[in-house]
Amino acid sequence: MARVDALSAATIPVSVLMERAGWAVARAIRRSIPPMRTLVLCGPGNNGGDGYVTARLLSDAGWPVAVAEMQPPRQGTPAHAQACLYTGPRVPFDVAEVARAGLVVDALFGAGLARDATGVAADMLRAATRVVAVDVPSGVDGATGQVRGYAPQAELTVTFHRFKPGHLLYPGRGLMGRLVLADIGIPAPLAEQVPFTMWRNEPGLWRLPVPGPQSHKYTRGVVSICAGQGMPGAARLCASGARAAGAGLVRVAAGNAARDYRLGPAGMIVDDAALGVLLEDARRHVWVCGPGLAEDEVAHTLPALLRAGRCVLADAGALSAAADRPEQLKGVAVITPHAGEFTRVFGPVGANPPERVREAARLIDAVVVLKGSTTMIAAPDGRLAINTHATSALGTAGSGDTLSGVIAALLAAGMPAWQAACGGVWLHGEAGIRAAADTGGWPLAEDLDRYLGPARQEATRRQQGLAPSVMPDSGLDTALPAGRGQRL
Repeated sequence: MARVDALSAATIPVSVLMERAGWAVARAIRRSIPPMRTLVLCGPGNNGGDGYVTARLLSDAGWPVAVAEMQPPRQGTPAHAQACLYTGPRVPFDVAEVARAGLVVDALFGAGLARDATGVAADMLRAATRVVAVDVPSGVDGATGQVRGYAPQAELTVTFHRFKPGHLLYPGRGLMGRLVLADIGIPAPLAEQVPFTMWRNEPGLWRLPVPGPQSHKYTRGVVSICAGQGMPGAARLCASGARAAGAGLVRVAAGNAARDYRLGPAGMIVDDAALGVLLEDARRHVWVCGPGLAEDEVAHTLPALLRAGRCVLADAGALSAAADRPEQLKGVAVITPHAGEFTRVFGPVGANPPERVREAARLIDAVVVLKGSTTMIAAPDGRLAINTHATSALGTAGSGDTLSGVIAALLAAGMPAWQAACGGVWLHGEAGIRAAADTGGWPLAEDLDRYLGPARQEATRRQQGLAPSVMPDSGLDTALPAGRGQRL
């Protein structure tokens, strides 16, 4: 967005964009908050310039408004021009002034935070009881979502043109309150001049394959799952997820443990033949390796799958077996670690999670799905999708095994690895949202299968550009068209 702003300045004066941004903030405030004594905290940069516009427009609407300047803008800058247009009260930049205000508008630091929010600025934000943030709450790093110094809890955040990663990644995401994305008139062709490799994950970024009139189980795809002896439930959940997500055929390679799996669903085929024999069937191209497997079982199965050139999704036991040895995962197509598994394989996620996940994908030349409250899906070429379409109700044992099956079903249907991972994560999240609504917020992993069909139907609606049939309470307020894959 910094590069887009710089390009925009050549065709649209920064002062015009600043006027539109301040107008969007003032409008969002007036739509959701009754008039009250308001203090606008203005920094010296463009974020502060947006604040001066906001203060002027709220004052024109009859609100009791004052401005507290952290530091006056430099003369000759657009922010200085806006500061001169504001003719209302100015008060000292002091904590005591915050105590007298019912509402504080935080226009101190924008998304491109260059230093920690500390000192008097942090004290003033800490003293505020109601905060509306311009772009991001000051102290949130727009690139990573990390908090630098102190950042306030906003009840409303207004940002412009595109979300930034920090809007969608925790802990920053939890400080946004209601997040409004405002169009300030940056032309789409101009924005397209800046290469982008990051998206908010949603239908339209990927497209689910639609079976045709001559489709059959093999064209829909075969998913094979390596099953272990100790935890048969994990492989069963994975198999059920793959079947419910649309796989034409799901087979569980159980070897000597086949008897333990044959009490499962009637449509799940259980094989007792040796893995080498099963790999002779070229139709069985997509394999899941890891759910329910011990490390010695992974050592037997994963190298054989890779030598045979199969498309492998590695999870759970396969990730534990690769602790501190990420090179063992080279050759797989997709891995799906949670934060603990990621740390054991690659080291800590650190202060820049998006870049860290990208580095991991480049290192093993595979798609990395870092599961969490906000899931990130990184491709080796640098593409990254951030998924907010989910629910904390998915935090239950076995949910990740279901996700592995869902992604595997999309791989088997012919979707490229990154798109299949993005689509699988979204479908899993949609199923979780629906399951949570029907179970009072406490679904089991076994419940998710019943909602994967409706989730596919919903994804198809949205990838066609139709509005959501049921709008989840995501905290995001945007009028952008559905089905585009929101660029960041």
